[in-house]
Amino acid sequence: MPPRHILLALSVVVIWGVNFVVIQVALQELPPLLLTFLRFFFVAFPAVFFFKRPQNTSWKMLFYYSLSMFILDFAFLFSGMYSGVSSGIASLALQTQVFFTAILAVIFIKEKMTMAKTIGAMVAFSGIVFVGFHTGGDVNLLGLVLVECAALSWAIGNLVSKQIGKVDMLSLVVWGSFISLPFLLALSYIFESHLWNLGIFTHLTFKSIGAIVYLAYPVTFFWLWCLELVAESLPSHDRCSFYAFSTCGRIFCFSHFSRRSLTQLEAHCGLFNRYRAFHQPLWRSPH
Repeated sequence: MPPRHILLALSVVVIWGVNFVVIQVALQELPPLLLTFLRFFFVAFPAVFFFKRPQNTSWKMLFYYSLSMFILDFAFLFSGMYSGVSSGIASLALQTQVFFTAILAVIFIKEKMTMAKTIGAMVAFSGIVFVGFHTGGDVNLLGLVLVECAALSWAIGNLVSKQIGKVDMLSLVVWGSFISLPFLLALSYIFESHLWNLGIFTHLTFKSIGAIVYLAYPVTFFWLWCLELVAESLPSHDRCSFYAFSTCGRIFCFSHFSRRSLTQLEAHCGLFNRYRAFHQPLWRSPH
């Protein structure tokens, strides 16, 4: 890979390596649905005034995309982590979206799974199952079910994204975030209004404020820009190297920032099989 893309891979490593740890920091002071709303509020504003609505995309498809990729996906993910799933296990369990996507694609859009992809998916899934039986106190059943619902929502969003076709990715994310806001606020009011009080905002620490800013800007905008640049400028074989490098680096970065031993995260390497099995990333997600 060119040095420029190695630097981009390192950037993705750092951003992704601390992403789920940052979420857990914010969840110490904010309820999950309100945190989801705040994240996408700052993604949408002021960017919505500078990005045009994606061309050749109906409001109906934008809503479906927003519902699956933003409202349900992140509401379930943040709620699962709030319920007790550790950041490391959440980031791994979320990758089952690959399998959900493959199954849904076969059922609804009649895609065919090759033998190589089927075997690769089985190997990758075995790594996730291995982690599930070696989590210790890092997961509970309710939290894991919620994270898996997030993975299913992401998979549905992948199919919606495919139906939308080729559009400007940043514009799609900005407008999807904008559409999600009233629904996320309503969900937070319905399920978390008993936690709403002035003290939530007046007693926010700089850690939580920084976490919201981090989730809204580096994770969403810079990370997507890196991936879009790589998609446009690298040939397929170099893209595979890019994702493999990013994934392996993410393991070590997560281990450092979360202060977990690498032994506990060794099965996290099953994520690498995602890229080996499917070869192409699922692009339009701001995770």
